[in-house]
Amino acid sequence: MRNVSHFIGGQTAVWSGVRTGDIYDPTIGQVQAQVALGTVETVAEAVANAKAAQPEWGATNPQRRARVMFKFKALIEEHMDELAALLASEHGKVISDAKGDIQRGLDVVEFACGIPHLLKGDYTEGAGPGIDVYSMRQPLGVVAGITPFNFPAMIPLWMLAPAIACGNAFILKPSERDPSVPVRLAELALEAGLPAGILNVVHGDKLVVDAILDHTDVKAVSFVGSSDIAQYVYGRGAAAGKRMQCMGGAKNHGIIMPDADIDQAVADILGAAYGSAGERCMALPVVVPVGEKTAEVLREKLVAEIAKLRIGISTDADAHYGPVVSAQHKARIEGYIQMAVDEGSELVLDGRGFTLQGYEDGYFLAPTLLDHVRPDMQSYKEEIFGPVLQILRAATFEEAVSYPTQHQYGNGVAIFTRNGDFARNFASSVEVGMVGINVPIPVPVSYHSFGGWKRSGFGDLNQYGTDGIRFYTRTKTITQRWPSGGSVIDQSFIIPTM
Repeated sequence: MRNVSHFIGGQTAVWSGVRTGDIYDPTIGQVQAQVALGTVETVAEAVANAKAAQPEWGATNPQRRARVMFKFKALIEEHMDELAALLASEHGKVISDAKGDIQRGLDVVEFACGIPHLLKGDYTEGAGPGIDVYSMRQPLGVVAGITPFNFPAMIPLWMLAPAIACGNAFILKPSERDPSVPVRLAELALEAGLPAGILNVVHGDKLVVDAILDHTDVKAVSFVGSSDIAQYVYGRGAAAGKRMQCMGGAKNHGIIMPDADIDQAVADILGAAYGSAGERCMALPVVVPVGEKTAEVLREKLVAEIAKLRIGISTDADAHYGPVVSAQHKARIEGYIQMAVDEGSELVLDGRGFTLQGYEDGYFLAPTLLDHVRPDMQSYKEEIFGPVLQILRAATFEEAVSYPTQHQYGNGVAIFTRNGDFARNFASSVEVGMVGINVPIPVPVSYHSFGGWKRSGFGDLNQYGTDGIRFYTRTKTITQRWPSGGSVIDQSFIIPTM
């Protein structure tokens, strides 16, 4: 059986079977590998390697660091097929979706290649008599990222690329459910010229997470996961004096106005709701049609198009999505479907009980569609994270906007309309961090920043983009004066005003 170990100090750690976890193949429901689960000592070893390597890397000029990032990008592209197959085998995504996962991470690596420009400070000449003021951005030292199972390439790259380009050393704790791609990325980074110890991968559970949060040499932690855990991680890390950036769950809404292009909206909703089996924090699991006529037309077209979706294994080029990640997660999703029915939702399409011929033990779910959902239902309030779409009807535009605004999560939201006034009003008034106008999954491009509001995000700075550069650096401001000789400038016992 294949074993996945830690990657510390530029090499794969010696396999230790003391604490291990099973890695399943979601397509067949069987264990395909084992992953080493670290300890406090494992984290300490990784941090020690990172701390020893970081000063020289941090002192390396930005353009040389950029050259490593360029080579890293090229190697990921060269190994795209290998990485996608490995990712799909552990997560269950179809190959096309796995490649999309990697590509969106690559976009941030590409952004980080511009690090010489991104690290430039400000300069003011003549701020006072003979006085100039300038600022510089410097790396924090050793930083860490804790990433979820649903994007085993994209989210690690979102974190590690800007962090390393800024001159930090990075400790990555990926999900133990699909850890092989993160290790492979670390190997490729080393091949690209990254010094040993700058990127370390440590696998584990809560024990390892707590060890990272408690280690005094880890200066900042970025996290993506469920909101309850995000809040816990944020609180514990902040209490230890660390800079924290924690992204939580979501319940993204799609508002369908009566003037929308319904056929286009339905096509967009299908991919946003059911793509990757709904295991995306930016999935669109709730649609809010405005007006009964809009709702009836939308529902009829959704039912017809959902019937055409194909569920299959990762190598099936015609499949729209594959299995969910684990048996436990499948059971959780099924529990939410039953909860919604018990709460009074109308079960239009039931995805439970689906089996794929030849893969009867796989963790497959067909698309589920629920109508007449109410905002007081627990199944609406919570994140289901599966191939489940809920229809929440609204009588007016104002009512429709109130649902995402009042929800506990505020990650993403979309509106489908031809009316610019509605769109502009919506974008400015809805209390959600990322907004799409006729765009179902409004994940910002790499040179903007990703981040939600309310219980979808804890911390002041978002991921990647310019916020990512700010998060992984600290600003030092210098006020300097060079005496011109001879004259003595009067001293003052008050704070200088220049």
